[in-house]
Amino acid sequence: MTETFHPRIVGFLCNWCSYAGADGAGIARLQYPPNMTVIRVMCSGRVSPEMIIRSFREGADGVMVLGCHIGDCHYISGNHRTAKRVPMLQNLLGYTGIDPRRLRLDWVSSAEGPKLAQVVDEFVGTIRELGPAGYKTTTAHVLALPVLS
Repeated sequence: MTETFHPRIVGFLCNWCSYAGADGAGIARLQYPPNMTVIRVMCSGRVSPEMIIRSFREGADGVMVLGCHIGDCHYISGNHRTAKRVPMLQNLLGYTGIDPRRLRLDWVSSAEGPKLAQVVDEFVGTIRELGPAGYKTTTAHVLALPVLS
């Protein structure tokens, strides 16, 4: 009997848009995989590379950062910072042996509950295809990543 892989996903969701979108998806009873542990942040711009790396180091198979659409940030330019920071971190992850597809950035507004469900479903599917990350016990390569600001 083969075990089914249940990916551990950490999702950093912006309080004003993505978290409200997740709430809307729940109210609408939309179905999506329960694999994501939601961490509510005030702005996607507050999600530091260290937080993402710590998620991988502590056993996450994938990390999502979901924020307000560009131009709709409650804090004016927080999501602009995220739009620059996450692709740079994806490139660095590739150099450390972590598949960059394990980190996903997307924009979900408070009115886009169906989009949130779709994004989570797609990402869980991607991580299932990639298989378990297996970083928890061998983190030396993750710890060697430079600190980004």
